[in-house]
Amino acid sequence: MNALELREIGHALIPTERPVPTETADTAVVRLRAAALNHRDYWIQQGQYAHIRLPAVLGSDGAGEWRGRPVVIYPGLDWGDDPTMPGRNFRVLGMPEDGTFAEYVLVPRANLFPKPEHLTWKQAAALPLAGLTAYRTLFTRCQLRAGERVLITGIGGGVALMACQLAIAAGAEVFVTSGSDEKIQRAIQMGASSGVNYRAADWPKQLRAMAGGFDVVIDAAGGDAFSLLPPLCNTGARIGIYGGSLGKINSLSPQVIFWKQLAIYGSSMGSPQEFEHMLRFVQQHRIVPVVDAVFPLAEGNVALRRLAAGEQFGKIVLVIGHSSSD
Repeated sequence: MNALELREIGHALIPTERPVPTETADTAVVRLRAAALNHRDYWIQQGQYAHIRLPAVLGSDGAGEWRGRPVVIYPGLDWGDDPTMPGRNFRVLGMPEDGTFAEYVLVPRANLFPKPEHLTWKQAAALPLAGLTAYRTLFTRCQLRAGERVLITGIGGGVALMACQLAIAAGAEVFVTSGSDEKIQRAIQMGASSGVNYRAADWPKQLRAMAGGFDVVIDAAGGDAFSLLPPLCNTGARIGIYGGSLGKINSLSPQVIFWKQLAIYGSSMGSPQEFEHMLRFVQQHRIVPVVDAVFPLAEGNVALRRLAAGEQFGKIVLVIGHSSSD
């Protein structure tokens, strides 16, 4: 089979031929039709990830066929018995196990779920990791309810966009931030109420004037700007964090947190049960993940460069062999 292999940190992925994996009683070999990129893939390529083992086939997101059935792959491995918390052996497909940047992938049979019927292969491949992370952060951790006001920072990334779509479908009023006015307008076209450019010095003041206050805040950046979020919250609000691209949080006032009775929840990925619930929600509300750009598998390095540039709006997808028609 054709695959993309990472052999050296900081170097390009190498097209290579590998043997097709062999199934066992508990595993399945999925013929992939599409795969999607995540920042995790870029961080591994750059050596900014723990316990890297080379050579490796990256890729956590994928959709394809198993024994004639259209499936999407739950990207977590060994979540454990506690649905509320991952176990110590939890890991993500694509490191150290070979991932989805290949024509075939070997996964536990329990990780296969029916592909939502209204999605193309490309859209289905864009769903798993982003959809699961957004779903758990919004609903399991932050307990989002219909009618609440939600702020989603950094709109444009896959998880932020999925959080926006899920929250709107759940009946929430959604506001967004971005460093791009164009991305804010595209989010409004998707159903967000409004948004502000965080490059403006008075962006918190603008948000306060627009929304009054927020019941749920979803953030993936952290950094110094995070300390500006709690003052925007209503009493009893919940803040969900699923990333930390801007690093450590400084100048965070504990007084704001305890006087407003705020809760700050960390969240990452989700359980198989949450994955199933997310798929059901997506199917029920006919949610379609936003696909930014599509490349053939052989152009995986071009796709990674687009991801690294940070200009995408939605997921970057690789089509694999025979799936370019949809």
